[in-house]
Amino acid sequence: MPAALSPTAPATQLPAPSGVNTDPRLGQIAAKLQRGQRLSLDDGQVLYTTPDIWGVCELADSVRRRLHGGVAYYNINRHLNYSNVCALSCKFCEFYRKKDDADAYTRDAEYVKAEVARAVEAGATEMHSVGGLHPYLPFSYYTDLVRTIRQESARLGGELHVKAFTAVEVVHLAKIAKVYRQDDRAAGIRWVLERLKEAGLGSLPGGGAEVFDDRVHDEAYKGKIRSDVWLDVHRVAHQLGLNTNATILYGHIEQRRERLVHMDMLRTAQDEALVRLGYRADPQGAVTLTAPGARPPTPSMNAAGGYFQTIIPLPFFPDGSELEHLPGPAGLENLRTLAVARLMLDNFPHVKAFWIMQTLAMAQLMLQCGADDIDGTVVWYDITHVGGASTHQEVNAAALRRAVRQAGFEPVERDTLYRRVERQGQRWRLADEPAEAHRAAQG
Repeated sequence: MPAALSPTAPATQLPAPSGVNTDPRLGQIAAKLQRGQRLSLDDGQVLYTTPDIWGVCELADSVRRRLHGGVAYYNINRHLNYSNVCALSCKFCEFYRKKDDADAYTRDAEYVKAEVARAVEAGATEMHSVGGLHPYLPFSYYTDLVRTIRQESARLGGELHVKAFTAVEVVHLAKIAKVYRQDDRAAGIRWVLERLKEAGLGSLPGGGAEVFDDRVHDEAYKGKIRSDVWLDVHRVAHQLGLNTNATILYGHIEQRRERLVHMDMLRTAQDEALVRLGYRADPQGAVTLTAPGARPPTPSMNAAGGYFQTIIPLPFFPDGSELEHLPGPAGLENLRTLAVARLMLDNFPHVKAFWIMQTLAMAQLMLQCGADDIDGTVVWYDITHVGGASTHQEVNAAALRRAVRQAGFEPVERDTLYRRVERQGQRWRLADEPAEAHRAAQG
């Protein structure tokens, strides 16, 4: 494993169990994990129903330490929600607006340039941009958005990676560009992603997955793309050498079994991506990165294709949505779901505790329960507001490092592709990149 991914060497064997487990079924699961064997959906059901939640967290922490040792990742990023106007009206969503609503917005080029300037000034390495499915913007708006971020950051002496557009947005762009066909949807998706990549798109976020289940889909977000289309977008992105993330939005009307099926569908798609990169699957077609001696993929392998980098479990917040009568998940359910994701998604290199939706204090606990990443400085986040928070949700890099250290780990700044970042003030470079080359790139 390159030093950029693991400054503290990961363990090749799982630590011995502490002996505090009270459920003997967890011992059987631990034996599977020790052998690097994939867990079944029934194993996942045990993890979700056992009263020994701390035993589940201990197993997830052991797998996390096998992969990443004692490090935890963060990044310096900025979010840009380009519009909240959306053709959909998902029941769980408080973000969307219709075009005539008083608080509807669509950002123009000058606004985007100002945000880029603030990001470069803050030393950000990433601009994360998503928005609603605006029914009236032309396709050129989106390629111009990506191109503006890239060109303006370069003009200002920065280098922002553009992580933008969920799978739902990509399909919407194919439709407004009139290249989407039901009988060959991959062709339209490819057309869109190729042009976005030419404009400077670096990777895709994982939003819009929600829960891969038709019953849940039809009740909570009817009209949104189904799981097969969402997975098609990410498969095409991987074929084009773009890395992507994945999410699961839990704690609303779905059942735990449906969460497990969602995870199983993700890891099957990841098996396909990893085989393309040269990994060998077992007789059942599984590639387990948590097996003894396995190594995660790195960006240097992207000539053969991209892959899922991380799973991001997102708790549902009912306030202000059509599902506000639901309670949402409690803290222990958040911990358990993240730990289960780490154990079930054995071929995902990373698990992120997205502090914006989990809170920074909960993210610290999650670092000890399977997560190895707490995301970044963020600044503006207009999708979900936790506990009445405003859209201005920000912590600085020092606070993130302090939170990681308090949780017992070594903080490592990463870029979007999980390459280690080294800094002198706001100037930065990749750890495995010659300083002279990056100085030239940043002017």
